[in-house]
Amino acid sequence: MRQSAGKETIHSHAVERSLLRRTDAGDVMRRLREHDLASSTELQRTCGMDRPRLSAALAFLEKKGLIEWLGHGNSKTGSRAGQLRINAKYGCVIGVDIGGSNLRIALADMAGTVLAKWATSTKKTSSPGMVVRQIREGVSRLLSDACIPRSSLLAIAAGAPGVTDSHAGVVLATSYLNGWRDVPLRALLQSALRIPAAVENDVRLGAIGENWRGAARGVRDFVFLAIGTGIAAGILVNGELVHGVDWTAGEVGYMLVPGVSNQMVKRGTPGPLESAIGGEGVKGQWLRSGDAKRTAPGRDVTATEIFDRARTGDRTSQRILDRSARMLAYAVYNMSLVLNCSLFVLGGGVGVSEPLRDATERILEQYNEPVRPKLALSRLGQDAQLIGTIRVALGTADAHIDLDA
Repeated sequence: MRQSAGKETIHSHAVERSLLRRTDAGDVMRRLREHDLASSTELQRTCGMDRPRLSAALAFLEKKGLIEWLGHGNSKTGSRAGQLRINAKYGCVIGVDIGGSNLRIALADMAGTVLAKWATSTKKTSSPGMVVRQIREGVSRLLSDACIPRSSLLAIAAGAPGVTDSHAGVVLATSYLNGWRDVPLRALLQSALRIPAAVENDVRLGAIGENWRGAARGVRDFVFLAIGTGIAAGILVNGELVHGVDWTAGEVGYMLVPGVSNQMVKRGTPGPLESAIGGEGVKGQWLRSGDAKRTAPGRDVTATEIFDRARTGDRTSQRILDRSARMLAYAVYNMSLVLNCSLFVLGGGVGVSEPLRDATERILEQYNEPVRPKLALSRLGQDAQLIGTIRVALGTADAHIDLDA
């Protein structure tokens, strides 16, 4: 009995050491992804590990080939004078941005460098099965074009334009893709590609992208506000995404602010705020003004073009810009009061408009107490979501790498 108990204790200690090593190794990988390069001293400070634990984690990751040193020294002590970085050639990942009309796929190495991209239309083939087949085709093409073996592919992450349960990997509902309700996208991708997969809402992925390599790099509390045909927010609080109990946190297109309609809307239809200042809402204001007659026949004026006209002194465009900016300012101000975050990154086809950002800032300056939110334009533009999928795919790959000795 004593011998059996002793074996159980040894096994228990071995499991604990394995779990600690996995946790430490994962923490080091996350820190290196945030900073690209780091010394062992910097890692010890940011990871909060003592020197022996960090040295063990670094030696283990180096043995696995996941990290490499730039410099010389004794790796057994973990005190090399050079810097550490992730071994970009260890493998590769796939990021997928599923849109209502287009599908975009990116192949990236383990350092997050995009190696190749591929895109196709989803207008006639938007069923879940067809989209997954398109993704599989795109992945095969990218690997072939980059001369990368299939065995090097470690993980995939996909973004969907709708309410998404990222824990279960299920797209619950979206008005942008026909037939998408309770779609087990993660399971479909894993079955089709035989690699670990992750699924998230596309706007939240935009927030991850901007936080990793965009206008909110390193900022732990901010809102990524995507304004296009619709309006939605990706919210980071203390470095973590906010999802909500029903996975609908950030659906600010349904927000009620002065100037929008207060009529009840059904789920899946445009909300009051996006109906007013989303891309179609702004064009609707233009058409109702009667100035559409001044547009060349057959030409569809975009929201950003209308805002740009305001800078030329066009009075109708200026009124539309002022009205849109005021409603956007109300929404930003109210969110900043609730979340107490000081940065809002504007993205999407309409959100990146400089005239809209500038006009909204002027209004916010009038309401600078008790908060003064700052507005910044997306640095990643239309690639924010795609960069976010790459970051999530890398994290998924890290979590599934065999860390057992």
